[in-house]
Amino acid sequence: MSETIQLAQQLIRIDSVTPNDKGCQNLITDFLAPLGFKIEQMNFGEVSNLWARYGTKGPFIVFAGHTDVVPTGPVERWTHPPFEAKIDNGMLVGRGSADMKSSIACFMIATQQFLSNHPNTNGSIGFLITSDEEGPAIDGTVKVVETLEARNEKFDYCLVGEPSSSKKLGDSIKNGRRGSLSGKLRIKGIQGHIAYPELARNPIHTFAPALLNLTEKVWDNGNEYFPPTSFQVSNIHSGTGTTNVIPGDCIVDFNFRFSTEQTPEKLKDAVHGILDDNQLEYDLDWNLSGMPFITPADGKLIQAVKKAVEAELGYEPQLSTGGGTSDGRFIATTGAQVIELGPLNDTIHKIDEQVSTADLEKLTQIYYQTLVNLLVN
Repeated sequence: MSETIQLAQQLIRIDSVTPNDKGCQNLITDFLAPLGFKIEQMNFGEVSNLWARYGTKGPFIVFAGHTDVVPTGPVERWTHPPFEAKIDNGMLVGRGSADMKSSIACFMIATQQFLSNHPNTNGSIGFLITSDEEGPAIDGTVKVVETLEARNEKFDYCLVGEPSSSKKLGDSIKNGRRGSLSGKLRIKGIQGHIAYPELARNPIHTFAPALLNLTEKVWDNGNEYFPPTSFQVSNIHSGTGTTNVIPGDCIVDFNFRFSTEQTPEKLKDAVHGILDDNQLEYDLDWNLSGMPFITPADGKLIQAVKKAVEAELGYEPQLSTGGGTSDGRFIATTGAQVIELGPLNDTIHKIDEQVSTADLEKLTQIYYQTLVNLLVN
């Protein structure tokens, strides 16, 4: 069994449900320190963060990822225990196998191979690993980035090991992500008896025209990198639980996934304008969890990764900005070029999450060749 698979199994066997690292980062430290990495543990609150660096000169590439995983769900529904890291018919099964402990194992072996073959490289390699990606993402990567920025420690490139592949390994590279802006809206009504509507004001009824306006509005047309900005309602809550009472308020949770054609301020102003035009009485709290970012297609990082994928797999990956947010949004604020490349994402967060062991061998070589393309060639 290869070193990559063995390392992936060791990491998966640790039940590091967010935000608990449970020793995963100690395992990574014990592997990297003998290679010459300078190790720093940056813990904030309950969150464990690892910052490791080899070298002092540029160019500087950082591998970024997370050791925390989502809960398993009903254990009895798994074909194999979720933290057993069982290999079944060429598939490594376990929570975190695809998202994203296996990628971290590939990072580690690729780095070991690179330093063995290129001990005198002039560049630097870093690892930024958190246990707070699957949770609130408050004390994880964002805090490490703030610490590095405060001491002016910059890096040029960042490869995040999130599962970016769709149908086959390496078919998609995430070179950006949409921004995420959420709102919690409370429409104020007047509670009353359902038989006397003239004495009450139903907030569901008064909100309905505004909801139609919000869902029909074209926010923008996107651009060459991003699809159009989308507005989606996730929850609507109202009523007392009885059938003869007009509710006094209506709570609406909604979200924008927005492109670089938008700003949070423009979206907020537009929403408030629609609500005010409909003469609603309301409270609205906003939460911005990430700004959109893009790494240009002609940047050195994308070119290096594309070349590595083509050399190992024989086809060119496509660029994508789809999907949810990732910790790349925090790293992009530093000015570094950021991309995401990892295994298939079809089983992430599911029962029987799994990844192909053959794909992990190939992914290790893609990461290795990326290092060569950036730091040697």
